[in-house]
Amino acid sequence: MEILLLLSVCLLAGLLMSRVANLFKLPAVTAYLVAGILIGPFVLGRLGVPGLGFQTLDQVKNLGIISDAAMGFIAFSIGNEFRLSQLKENGKQATVIGIIQAVAATILVDLTLVALHFAIPDILTIPAAITLGAIASATAPAATLMVVRQYKAKGPLTDILLPIVALDDAVGLAIFSVSFGVAKSLDSGMIDVLSVVAEPIVEVVLSLALGALSGFAFNYAEKFFHSRSKRMSIAVAFVLLTVAISQMEFKIGSIHCGFSSLLACMMLGTIFCNICDVSEELMDRAERWTGPLNVLFFVLSGAELDFGVIGDAVIIGIGICYIISRSLGKYLGSHLSAKAMKCDPMITKYLGITLLPQAGVALGMSVMAETLGPDGLIIRNIVLFSVMIYELIGPTLTKIALTKAGEIKPGKQSARGKKDMAERDA
Repeated sequence: MEILLLLSVCLLAGLLMSRVANLFKLPAVTAYLVAGILIGPFVLGRLGVPGLGFQTLDQVKNLGIISDAAMGFIAFSIGNEFRLSQLKENGKQATVIGIIQAVAATILVDLTLVALHFAIPDILTIPAAITLGAIASATAPAATLMVVRQYKAKGPLTDILLPIVALDDAVGLAIFSVSFGVAKSLDSGMIDVLSVVAEPIVEVVLSLALGALSGFAFNYAEKFFHSRSKRMSIAVAFVLLTVAISQMEFKIGSIHCGFSSLLACMMLGTIFCNICDVSEELMDRAERWTGPLNVLFFVLSGAELDFGVIGDAVIIGIGICYIISRSLGKYLGSHLSAKAMKCDPMITKYLGITLLPQAGVALGMSVMAETLGPDGLIIRNIVLFSVMIYELIGPTLTKIALTKAGEIKPGKQSARGKKDMAERDA
């Protein structure tokens, strides 16, 4: 009963807040996040009234399966952006820009926080600094995709943005695995070169292999069903199956092996959309079916933001340095690489702004970083603070950038006013 009540409260709060956001012309994503903050344990939850919101963070975390499933479907949808016909036009540009902007963000944050280490060595250590630098490479694909969908953004910037956001997860995962391996070695005083080099490669390869296998199996199974509802059910089943398998972890010798559910589901979507004749129809139906799931995902993300970190002046100071250096790295890296690749002027000018949102992937990395002990707690709090800022302003900045680039047309969203609110805003 409690779970069903909380889920209904999340949906209603998110949808009602989206009506308020419309008055201020804010993206629905921001509305859902604010709704989550309001019904979270640090605002209404403090009143202790059952059914009014989440009273503890544990209640939010108990619904983590919803977030896992939502991210799986979001990644599956992003995989649709890797159609070979589209990659022939901008695949090389997206790959180069995707790698350079992620690396640039990592380098700039590393340099900034390592310099800051010498000012406050007792608080910010070198392992913590380089781990935060690696986390800086990650971008939130969910927020970006939802803004693009809500406003029906279309044009050169949108076409290259979604593949870059998808690629960013793979690049960020590799950077984090290497940097975090170095950080653990510095922390323990023992350097395991094999695990530092091999683990990120193994994780990426395993994830892509799982996604590819699921994609081929999905395409084969789909041939036995012809009605739209059954094909949709098969799609849901394979996304959930891929997410479930990607939770597995095991070791081969000293090498820790695992999967990235985002990469696996992206590959699932990529394989399927390139080999199935009815993939476009299924992808469109999946977007409609997952509308409420996406609302829940962002409301839960807002509820999970820990406002306790705001009370620590040191965390805020380091967090501000992290946000500024990461933002500069993302913008400069994408701007310079887009210019070098002779991209459209609007891409060169506005792409970096659309890459600022950061959420689930970064939070996942920060959880892994907690194994560093006291350094892990510092990392976790700084990432929580930065995610809170990025998630509240990032979607709005993405909308502004796409509008300035001429890819969001005035009145495009309002033309859909007669449709269901959940479908429209998602």
